[in-house]
Amino acid sequence: MDQKPLEASFHLLDPARAEQFAAELDQHLRFNEAGLIPAVAQDWLDGAVLMVAWMNAEAIERTLATGEVHYWSRSRQELWHKGATSGQLQKLRGLRYDCDADVLLLTIEQAGAGACHTGARSCFYEEGPKPSAGGAAALPPPADVCTELARVIEGRRDAPEHGSYTNKLLAGGDNAILKKIGEESAEFVMACKDDNAAEIAGEAADIVFHMQVALAHHGVSWRQVQEVLAQRRGAPRRS
Repeated sequence: MDQKPLEASFHLLDPARAEQFAAELDQHLRFNEAGLIPAVAQDWLDGAVLMVAWMNAEAIERTLATGEVHYWSRSRQELWHKGATSGQLQKLRGLRYDCDADVLLLTIEQAGAGACHTGARSCFYEEGPKPSAGGAAALPPPADVCTELARVIEGRRDAPEHGSYTNKLLAGGDNAILKKIGEESAEFVMACKDDNAAEIAGEAADIVFHMQVALAHHGVSWRQVQEVLAQRRGAPRRS
């Protein structure tokens, strides 16, 4: 099908428009024999997959009308307002469907500790042959490469490893870290002046790494940076 994927701030729709939009959307979606379609919930900042559940036409309409994600509970056979009792609400940031129109992708802002009923941030925390109990200490979900890099750096900070370059920088404090940021920034400028794409990318990566070391040293998470960038997206243009 050549229908374009959808992405918008659906939580801004008024109820009447949401009902009309949902009805138009439903015409393109391929629900199963039970009138359901799987929905993947993805974190709006780092792209991590948080959970998978089911939606029907009513759940989609309520989600669009309220801006808070509603699913269909197959076990209870009723509409499920995610987080209504636990406080782990999901604010809809965007919605797309795949090329076959039989799976939804929800971009969401997760409130509270996480999406999983165990207290884990994501339902996808298992990687070994033996299931665990999940919870707040569960393995975090795979995310974008910068988020994964920040996790490694924070891991070195919290559990130093002998011979680690990251730990050497952290031990040197601001003097060592900021000196490297200055050096890498100058090298990035020169790479841009030379118009060398490979070197520009390499020096940019060096800046990101050393910047994240500085963030970890000062106890500022990479997610805080992502949140600032997200807040600035769509902000009034600077004069």
